[in-house]
Amino acid sequence: MKLPASLIRSGEVTKKEKWLGYLLGPAGALLLNAVLATYLNVYYTDVLNLTPLWGGVFLTVFPIVSKILDAITNIVMGQVIDRTRTKEGKARPWLFLSAFLVPVTGILLFTVPESSDAVKAIWVMISYNLFYSFAYTIFNMSHNLMVPLSTRNGTDRGGLSVFNQITTIMMSGILVALIFPMLIMPAIGVDKSKWITLMCILSIIALPLTLLEYFFTKERVTEEKAEDEAGTGLSFVAQLKLLFTDKYMVLMYVYFLIYTIGTTLKNLGLVYYCNYVLGTYNDGVTQMMVSVIGGIPMGIGIFAVWPLAKRFGKRNVTLVGFILYSLGSLICWIFPHTMWIVLTGQFIKNIGGLPCAYVFMALFADCLDHLEWKSDIRLDGAAMSIYNIIAVAMVGIMTGVFNWMLAKAGYMAPFTANSVSEAAQTLASGGLTAQVALESLKPAADGVLTVAIAQPQSVNWVISFAFLGLEVFTGAILAVILFFLNVEKNIAKEQQEIKERHESDQIKD
Repeated sequence: MKLPASLIRSGEVTKKEKWLGYLLGPAGALLLNAVLATYLNVYYTDVLNLTPLWGGVFLTVFPIVSKILDAITNIVMGQVIDRTRTKEGKARPWLFLSAFLVPVTGILLFTVPESSDAVKAIWVMISYNLFYSFAYTIFNMSHNLMVPLSTRNGTDRGGLSVFNQITTIMMSGILVALIFPMLIMPAIGVDKSKWITLMCILSIIALPLTLLEYFFTKERVTEEKAEDEAGTGLSFVAQLKLLFTDKYMVLMYVYFLIYTIGTTLKNLGLVYYCNYVLGTYNDGVTQMMVSVIGGIPMGIGIFAVWPLAKRFGKRNVTLVGFILYSLGSLICWIFPHTMWIVLTGQFIKNIGGLPCAYVFMALFADCLDHLEWKSDIRLDGAAMSIYNIIAVAMVGIMTGVFNWMLAKAGYMAPFTANSVSEAAQTLASGGLTAQVALESLKPAADGVLTVAIAQPQSVNWVISFAFLGLEVFTGAILAVILFFLNVEKNIAKEQQEIKERHESDQIKD
């Protein structure tokens, strides 16, 4: 099959490439993933009411088990990418395929049939793995390799890393953090048909935008002559040995592991924290306030973080950032019920998170270049497969842990009623208490009431630890890890030596 050609011809990074390939192109798939990261578990617990399924075991075990398959597909995909040879590169062809797979599997996630618990469980397991273990694995690995494979120019690479993260942090963040809690979630409540309609729209949007990323990116590093033989003859075990005997790659992986544990539990806890600890269920204000005030630094970071990274070093500004990150989390955790203190803490925390958010992939690319300099082998696919295994494994494990903690603490999902009297009867029959007075509830457009139940203190503690407490510790650990990650010290010299090797090979040929 002949692939459509890239619309980028220049040997240098262009403005069109930045704006269309790295800013706008990834927006569809990343937006869908951001919504899923925040709300898929809410759909399972509140809409499908799967928390009590099999005594709470299902939502605890299935995400963890699913990630075993996800880890395998990441390994396979990494090997496939490293062995792919086309005129359009080794990662971009898979980006093209993912443009069609992601929307289809995204829709399947939510179209769970109304049937027995067993049928629901089977559908959830299959659709979850089709999306995460197959479609999104293909997209995510090829997408994440675009920055390392785009250029060796440090300034251009850093700029692309910033543009790449603007989409995730700003575009996806604005919709997921502002529009969703303020307008969309109060409107759809726990109405399954409305959830399906919404997620179908978001899934379909990903198709044309991912194709835009494909057409407006270019793998300049792959096009280098020496890349033709790089690492393809090595077994996966030999590739792993190279990766895990390089101190910078090991530190990078440990760093990413700790960071993913903290951010995954935080993302899972966000909606629950705003619904039950700081505010009330889908009040349309609390989550918006937390996201806006906490997210303002991310907007500032577009202009500030790369100049600071160029002057003081990517590692150094990220290290200092994580000290602030831990401090901001601690302030919030001490006063989890006080809005203005939480907002202040979130602001400080996200100031600290700026360098990590915008320059991480550039730092990862430096580690890949260092490994190539040391071993004379390029292992982009294998390195990214380990990176993705950490990401997907921790998402599965922490989702299982979070759901297990909720179930053990006694979490009670909201329910719907057609009238106040019907809601009162349901509460009375279960010996439950509404979170707010039934007369204060605002019905949806169709008149249906969504009634949230007052959670026990044990549930509120679990939620507060997930959203606030854990990152007090992970932020401090990450600062220590970064102290030893000084790959930038000699990277310019190493990149020049790599270039000279390639030029020498061309002269010999």
